[in-house]
Amino acid sequence: MSASVVVVKPGPLSLIQDTGRPGLASIGVGRSGAADRGAYALANRLVGNPAGVAAIECTFGGLAIRAQGQVRVAITGAGCPATVDGDSVERDKPIDLQDGQTLTLRTPTTGLRSYLAVRGGLEVPTVLGSRSTDTLAGLGPAVLRRGDTLAVGTQALDEPLGSHTQPAEPIGDVLTLRAILGPRDDWFTAATDLAVGDWVVSPRSNRVGLRLDRPAPGEKDSAATESNGAAVQQAPALRRKDSRELPSEGVVLGAVQVPPSGQPVLFLADHPVTGGYPVIAVVLDSDIDLAAQARPGQRLRFRLEPTA
Repeated sequence: MSASVVVVKPGPLSLIQDTGRPGLASIGVGRSGAADRGAYALANRLVGNPAGVAAIECTFGGLAIRAQGQVRVAITGAGCPATVDGDSVERDKPIDLQDGQTLTLRTPTTGLRSYLAVRGGLEVPTVLGSRSTDTLAGLGPAVLRRGDTLAVGTQALDEPLGSHTQPAEPIGDVLTLRAILGPRDDWFTAATDLAVGDWVVSPRSNRVGLRLDRPAPGEKDSAATESNGAAVQQAPALRRKDSRELPSEGVVLGAVQVPPSGQPVLFLADHPVTGGYPVIAVVLDSDIDLAAQARPGQRLRFRLEPTA
């Protein structure tokens, strides 16, 4: 009998993800795929899967799965403690589950999204060439629910890497993201204000994007303090030069779009392919995985990079 895994508890949000649907923006379909691409790829490598095999993306822990048959899995991404039938197991290395054993991911101590890969991949129907769940477009598999049974595939081709040391979690008190101004930075009175002071990740954030607010009035801004540690003037809001309308135009992963409120939105995996608000800057692709691990309340700062 072929192996499978049963969802015992889905946690706050657990989705099937792979590398997404590249190349379809011209017909209005975004790429989607794993939000933290590096953690997703590492999970698959650890169990010997080829690139692009479907895995589970778990937001803020709480996922529990039960093995039907023997399965090999690996957990990467957010720093969530994990147990098998109550006994602690290590992240970032292969874990062998025997028939009937239950693997549980607890609430992460750092980061937001964890990845659970199963050797052989997860067999769910493809939509437009991908098994990814696009939460904005409603494409792909449904959000995982209690009782769902996921068949394990036979796509494992390579020998597993064994244990692997992943770099320490990079998110501290303040997450710094590198960005390049443009293409619509000229629509703002002072576009460089984006990099002045801290932003705070809003609870309204999701896989579409990080919604960013300034710290509440009177709340200390770690990027703008006097030498004695006292808070100084609140970081400036982002202000437009005028109220012109911008025709919809293409937007990319990492685009920082600014609606009339002046509170920017940093686009993540499920971002729309077009937008009608000016994009003040674009976060470097190499920093997108860091942004995908930022949880609500996280302080965030932009560092503007020179253009070539």
